[in-house]
Amino acid sequence: MAQSEYDVVVIGGGPGGYTAAVRASQLGFKTAIVESAKLGGICLNWGCIPSKSLLKAAEVMHTLKKSKEFGISADNITFDFTSVIKRSRDVADKSEKGVQYLMKKNKIDYIPAWGRIKAGRNGSHTVICEKSGEVTNELSAKHVILATGSKARSFPGMNIDGKKVLSFMEAIVLDQLPESITIIGAGAIGMEFAYFWNAFGAKVTVVEMLDAPLPNEDKESSDVVSREFRKLGINILTGTKVESITVNKTAPNSKKEIVKAKLSGKSNDVLESDIALVAVGFTGNIENIGLEECGVITEKGFIKVDSDYKTNVPGIYAIGDVNGPPWLAHVASAEGINCVEKIKGMDVPDIDYNTIPAVTFCQPQVASVGLTEKKAKELGYEVKIGRFPFSASGKARAVGETAGFVKLIFDAKYGELLGAHICGNEASELIAEVTLGKSLETTYEQIIRTVHSHPTLAEAVMEAAAEAYGEAINI
Repeated sequence: MAQSEYDVVVIGGGPGGYTAAVRASQLGFKTAIVESAKLGGICLNWGCIPSKSLLKAAEVMHTLKKSKEFGISADNITFDFTSVIKRSRDVADKSEKGVQYLMKKNKIDYIPAWGRIKAGRNGSHTVICEKSGEVTNELSAKHVILATGSKARSFPGMNIDGKKVLSFMEAIVLDQLPESITIIGAGAIGMEFAYFWNAFGAKVTVVEMLDAPLPNEDKESSDVVSREFRKLGINILTGTKVESITVNKTAPNSKKEIVKAKLSGKSNDVLESDIALVAVGFTGNIENIGLEECGVITEKGFIKVDSDYKTNVPGIYAIGDVNGPPWLAHVASAEGINCVEKIKGMDVPDIDYNTIPAVTFCQPQVASVGLTEKKAKELGYEVKIGRFPFSASGKARAVGETAGFVKLIFDAKYGELLGAHICGNEASELIAEVTLGKSLETTYEQIIRTVHSHPTLAEAVMEAAAEAYGEAINI
């Protein structure tokens, strides 16, 4: 079989892979992308995009339930859960078509197959493309970018069967609402699904081994989410470990099965529910892509790379989830662009991971960038902290979403913004302002001297900065 020659071949069509391919084509590289499933990867098809459709439906349900606050009666609310799921699939399908268009627009060859690297010769590498067990293409490239992503992690005793014990992949398409659900892991995925299922009436219990939900976030954000979730009737068990999950029939001759989660720690109960969702992290998709044959080094389930995303093998790179945390689509995209620009020889800086925002899209939303208060103090900073509660925001009161706050952390010596933590309505959008500010090394004075439009939720950022230095007007 004759080999097709390229400058860059990308294996994996998720946010990192397709972004890298587009940028490579823009820079004049002859480019191909190899993807065995759908373009857009997990994010567009099974994660980021369809989950936001589900969460919007949950927000609508919660708004309808409190419509009388706005002088509107919405009695006898009904829903079609299957249609809720179908809408999310339609949204995902449109997103995938958008990526297909980008491939055509940028003249990128798309090979729908499984890609595997073969040891290269003379400074180039071969990518074997297989479909249904047969080789369909052989591609030769000087540069191969691995963007194969990650999959849900599980532990012994909590094996995912896809029917009663689910990963996010099965949960996102579950079109029959269970009566009761146990969620193992209170990170972003666990908390988002908890909010979604609760909105439609399911009994939800979240189990977290650490001392707080969203343990990577500032504790004040975690505390607000815990409080608001408990108001919704969501049970959160912290400091509690799931020792094992078993699936048992409810009676000897019954077809109905129930999930039992055995706990230890603060609780030693056995939780019973219709299904369980395992949301305890990710591991890289590193199997059967030729790493062993090419001698690419892996570490703890991920491909080891340097700051230029180079592996130990010249000409082979790895971006996104497959090279380890943070497992975020926007990180993968940024790494794809940075990697390709460095391949081109452009003088571009390394990505500053201290300015990467993180967002959890439940309600109230949680968004953050930079250091937590605890981490800043551990690093030896003398800090000034500014807080502005949304309860003091006219816009938040007008829209009926007053839970949460903006919290900004400044270096007391120079006034530089070290970190920002936003918990509340539209936190996912508000974080962009402070992320840009942090990347520009902004100070508190620059924030408060920037006139914000009124009335907006974004005013809370300005007010929080002012409050840190005793200059707040509206609190």
